[in-house]
Amino acid sequence: MMTRAGSERALITVAVMSATVMQVLDTTIVNVALPHMEGQLSASPDQITWVLTSYLVASGIFMPLTGYFTDRLGQKRYLLLSVLGFVIASALSGLSTSLTEIVVFRLLQGVFGASLVPLSQSILVNTYPPEERGKAMAIWGIGVMIGPILGPTLGGYLTQVLSWRWTFYINVPVGIFSMLAIWHAVPDTKRRPRTMDWFGLALLSFGIGGLQFVLDRGNQDDWFDSHTIQIAALLSVIGFLGFVWHGLVHRERSLFDLRIFRDRNFSTSSLLLAVFGLGLYGTLVLQPMM
Repeated sequence: MMTRAGSERALITVAVMSATVMQVLDTTIVNVALPHMEGQLSASPDQITWVLTSYLVASGIFMPLTGYFTDRLGQKRYLLLSVLGFVIASALSGLSTSLTEIVVFRLLQGVFGASLVPLSQSILVNTYPPEERGKAMAIWGIGVMIGPILGPTLGGYLTQVLSWRWTFYINVPVGIFSMLAIWHAVPDTKRRPRTMDWFGLALLSFGIGGLQFVLDRGNQDDWFDSHTIQIAALLSVIGFLGFVWHGLVHRERSLFDLRIFRDRNFSTSSLLLAVFGLGLYGTLVLQPMM
């Protein structure tokens, strides 16, 4: 790894941090605008939550593909493409005139935004020498935590002063700044051939998509008294179990190596983050709706 000057490392940090904050901010900034969207988009409280969940589902499905696209395109190209796609999807979300439109554009936001957090973290690790990586990760962690916390406050302000559409438009200037900084500062990597695990991706999509459908529609459809919920739950279980089986049997071509969960520190951290997410995001979604 090449040793980089302090000013160069600082610019790379600003470039990737701006992309990271933009992505994590969108996980909560829209929450307080949901009641305002209901009337303009002619949606019910149950339907409008798809504006949130569609983004999170798409991010969860496409995040494991970060390594594949980084190898195929190079980290700089892929990061620029991701930010550009995220900005365009944000602008289109703000221009939406129906629930269907905004859900589709939020799905696109999730697809393009899925790589921003892991790719930014990877770039920082490769930019800083080993003795300074702890400091770099601390700076990165501050941005990741500040985004979801500031999201509701900023979203409420923009919604009251301007419009709910500005909770999406705010990403445009931030994204343009991020792209300019990335283009100037972030180094590229060599492109390498790599095969896509389409079967594993399909299984993961069924698992996450089915689970999200059950959680979204369960209360409305009387949970497991509904055949639709039963089918969705079954598809989710099959998807998750099939993904684990496929990943263990075909390790050499799976989306990611599941053996990483043998690391106690990694497994414990993942579990704690999941519990933290359940407590934080659930509360932030429910409060504006009450």
